[in-house]
Amino acid sequence: MTLGIGIIGAGPVTQAIHLPAIAGLSDRLRVAHVMDVDAATAAEVAARAGAAQSTTVEDLLADPAVDVVAVCSPHPFHAEQAQAACRAGKKAVLVEKPLATTLDEARAITEASRSSDVPIVVGAMHTHDPAWLAAERAWGDLPETAHRVRSRIVLPPNARFESVATQLHADPVFPAPSGGPAAAVRNAILGLAIHNLPLVRRFLPEIEQVGLVRALKPFGYLLTFQGGGRTAELVGYLHGGWREEWTFEVWGDDGELRLDFPPSYVRAGSATAELRTAEGTRVFGPYPDNGYTGEWRHLAALATGAEPVRYGMADVAADLAYALDLANRAADLELLQGATA
Repeated sequence: MTLGIGIIGAGPVTQAIHLPAIAGLSDRLRVAHVMDVDAATAAEVAARAGAAQSTTVEDLLADPAVDVVAVCSPHPFHAEQAQAACRAGKKAVLVEKPLATTLDEARAITEASRSSDVPIVVGAMHTHDPAWLAAERAWGDLPETAHRVRSRIVLPPNARFESVATQLHADPVFPAPSGGPAAAVRNAILGLAIHNLPLVRRFLPEIEQVGLVRALKPFGYLLTFQGGGRTAELVGYLHGGWREEWTFEVWGDDGELRLDFPPSYVRAGSATAELRTAEGTRVFGPYPDNGYTGEWRHLAALATGAEPVRYGMADVAADLAYALDLANRAADLELLQGATA
């Protein structure tokens, strides 16, 4: 069975990441409909995929060829559109991260999914990476014994990867961020750190205190936080060069874990995971598919009833709550630091 995908929002992530991932799974998925508020963008991107096009969510949801919906619009629209896809009785929904912008919105999406029995997958691609899933099956009690976590996301601006991955139609121009360092830190956490925060939460489930916050220019953050006797260090930085590093590391009493992820826009397969224990070192990956392909495979399996949900709504809502809590605490500390400087 080939499932028809309806994509809401035809921006760079859709063009450079999702379209190639779906094309690689043509035995089970095809793009059936592309919606974007910009008619020219919708038409151009739909033509690439041989799909129908529209400028309204209502038209996309009314298309009988659409079995599965991908919500790839700006963050403030996720909640409304995800709920509408559930009410329309689609077979499954992918919502790009973050799931929503508030906990009330997350609760509304959860209720819509429950009442309609439509499964939802959040596009936290690293939680679907084959190397992460393989390491998870092997790491034993590391989540219980971990005492330090570190996440580093150091990348060139997305536009450099986008231009290599595809020829973008109507490359968007985003307004310069406003609101000072506190707003910059919050935006960077919800826009960049959020990629790794579900991984961080697995090993440091409760945030008790944010210890250090720095906003990095032109876009980024440096912060530390603690909880349950554990410490996390997060660095995110978009810079002007070509150097990239996307790593996640955990240290525990009897083991260590390190994952090296390729940049999102580079189709170079999965991460490589290295698990070190007293028994030796085990390496998982790299596998041919990355986390984006992994989430689409899982979505197809959910839509056909071939797999149970990997991450339930309670789990993905908890991921959002964790991200919002960290972003708010970090912004508050940045404001306090600015006031006392």
